[in-house]
Amino acid sequence: MSHKWYIVHTYSGYENKVKASLEERIRKFEEEKQRQGEKDAQGKYISQILVPTETVIELVKGKKKTSSRKIFPGYILVKMELNDESWHVVKDTPKITGFAGSRTQPTPLSDQEAETLITQITEGAYTPKPKVTFDEGESVRVIDGPFTNFVGTVQETRPDKRKVKILISIFGRATPIELDFIQIERN
Repeated sequence: MSHKWYIVHTYSGYENKVKASLEERIRKFEEEKQRQGEKDAQGKYISQILVPTETVIELVKGKKKTSSRKIFPGYILVKMELNDESWHVVKDTPKITGFAGSRTQPTPLSDQEAETLITQITEGAYTPKPKVTFDEGESVRVIDGPFTNFVGTVQETRPDKRKVKILISIFGRATPIELDFIQIERN
C-alpha cells in the first residue's frame, strides 16, 4: 500500500503543537516496535506531517514585517499508509479530533490535489502575500508615504505585483496614485 496525504482536523491554534506531539508519538512507537524486534516500524507508515502556512507581509509601525499565517486553521496534512496502527497513532494524539472523510474510513487527497496543494504551500513560502487585499471601489486610507492620511477609492488592484491604484483628491482633483497593498488600510 502506498502513502497518501490525509487531512487531519485539530484544535484551531494547536496545529504546530499537534505536529510536534504526533512526531514524538511516532518516534516512541517506532522505538517500541524495534525493542520488540519487529522490522515493520511505524516510521514507515507515517512519512511526513505538514502545517499548511503562507508568508504574509504587513506594515507595522512604519516597517515591513513578514509573518507566517496558517492557510487552513484547524487542519494539518499527514502523509501516511493507512492501517489500524497508523490510524490509532494519529487519532489518539491529543488535540486531534479526527480525519477528513467518514468517521470509519478517512478519505485521502488524490495525487493531483496533494501535488497542487503542496506546490501552493512551498511556492507561497517564497512569495510573501499582503495580509489584506482590496477590491475595486473600496474606500481606503493611506498609512505610509507622502500621502499619509489621504482617503481615496481603489481604482485598480494588481495582486500579482502587490500594488493598488487609488484615486485621491489633491486640490479638488481626482489624482491616481500607485501604492503597495501594505501602504493602505480600509477606511
